[in-house]
Amino acid sequence: MTPPERTTPKTAAQPRTAARRGLLIILSSPSGAGKSTLSRRLRDWDPEVTFSVSATTRKPRPGEVDGKDYHFLTEAAFRQQVSEGGMLEHARVFGNHYGSPRGPVEDAVNAGRDVLFDIDWQGGQQIRNSALGRLVVSIFLLPPSIAELEARLRARGQDDDAVIADRMRKSRDEISHWAEYDYVFVNDDLDACERQLRAVISVERQRRECVPGLVGHVQALNEEFDRREG
Repeated sequence: MTPPERTTPKTAAQPRTAARRGLLIILSSPSGAGKSTLSRRLRDWDPEVTFSVSATTRKPRPGEVDGKDYHFLTEAAFRQQVSEGGMLEHARVFGNHYGSPRGPVEDAVNAGRDVLFDIDWQGGQQIRNSALGRLVVSIFLLPPSIAELEARLRARGQDDDAVIADRMRKSRDEISHWAEYDYVFVNDDLDACERQLRAVISVERQRRECVPGLVGHVQALNEEFDRREG
C-alpha cells in the first residue's frame, strides 16, 4: 500500500512572493572619471538596471537621439516641467539645465526595476532629500590622479581646450563632495571598479525598504505567536 503524501502545512514562514522595490542608484564623478562607461556596463550586466533618461536644454551632440540619450527641451519647456513638479531633480551645469523626469522613475521603482542616475552631486542631494530618498544608494567615483583625469577628457575628443579647462576647474568642487556618498571607489581599473559596483547593488537590493512584503510577513509571525500563546 502506497503511503499518503506528506504535506507541509502553510505557515507565516513560507517564502514570500512579493516583488521587490527598485533602487535609485546615484553614480557621480567629475567628468572623465568613468561614470558613463560604468553606467553602460551595469545596464549590460543586469536588465533590471534601467537608465534614467535626463532632460536637458543643451543642444544634441553628433549621434545623440532625443528620448534615448536625453530629452532635449527648450528652456521654457524645462522650466514649466520644474514648476509643475515633473522633475525629481534638476540643476544648471555649464550654462544648461539638466533634470530627471519624475514619472518614469516612480513607475520603474514600483515595478521592481533599479533606476541608474548619471548625475552630479547637486542632483544627488535633491534625490536623497526627495520622497524616494529611502531607496537611494549613492556612489562616487574618484580618478586615480588629476593628470589622468585630464588625459581622459582629451582622449574623448568631444570638447575644445576651453571646455576641458572649465571641466577641470569644476572637478575640484565635485570631488570635494565625495564624503556625502554611501560608497566611494577609485576608478584606476575599470573591470575591478565594475565588480565593486555589482557587489554593492547586489547587497543593497536586500535592504528592508526594497522588500514590500516584509511588514505583512512580520505581522503574520506575530499573529502566529498570538495563536500559540492563546
